[in-house]
Amino acid sequence: MQCIGLIGGMSWESTAVYYRRLNEQTRERLGGLHSADVIMHSVDFAEIVALQKAAKWAEAAQVLGLVAQGLQKAGANIVLICTNTMHLLADEVQAAVDIPLLHIADVTAKAVKEGGSRRPLLLATRYTMEQAFYRDRLRERHGLDALVPAEASDRNSIHDIIFDELCRGVVKESSRQRYLEVIESGRRAGADSVILGCTEIGLLIGPEDVSLPVYDSTLLHADAALDFALAAQAA
Repeated sequence: MQCIGLIGGMSWESTAVYYRRLNEQTRERLGGLHSADVIMHSVDFAEIVALQKAAKWAEAAQVLGLVAQGLQKAGANIVLICTNTMHLLADEVQAAVDIPLLHIADVTAKAVKEGGSRRPLLLATRYTMEQAFYRDRLRERHGLDALVPAEASDRNSIHDIIFDELCRGVVKESSRQRYLEVIESGRRAGADSVILGCTEIGLLIGPEDVSLPVYDSTLLHADAALDFALAAQAA
């Protein structure tokens, strides 16, 4: 099994999901006492959020690039940025290392297409919903016409619940209902599925809560990394 490098801590609540998923799936696939070969660098999320709010993306890219280099030097064969938003800097992080970066939008898009959906509703931070980097990649590389909530108030609710609650380990039924209201508005606008495009959202809602197909980017990203690691071993 090849070694998976995780750039984590954004937030650690969802990074813990990555770690658990990788190990649970390794045990499921290989049996016995097998566990995943993982190296993790968990950053201080407060420092990253400060850079996001100040739009200091070049500084953030330098931070994540150095982390990726450290993971490569430690023996990682592939690197994952364990957050959707910071894939805004995926090209810069990839340029900092020689090992492949597994892009979360690509593995999520693959699952959406395999599921027969074409117009997913993208729920994510404001950065991911309102900037073009994620939706453009879905459209240009994968032919998906992703929607985001049309109302600014809905986008603000999605964003604020992520940062004020989920990243702090707080899960509220009222917030679950708010998300479901936004999803219903998206369905009426023509969405045929839902992308949980922030790695914390799966802590709040899942396929059992929604009538549309749901694609959890966190789980899909972790599973694709394990596919890579095990395929390299088989080869």
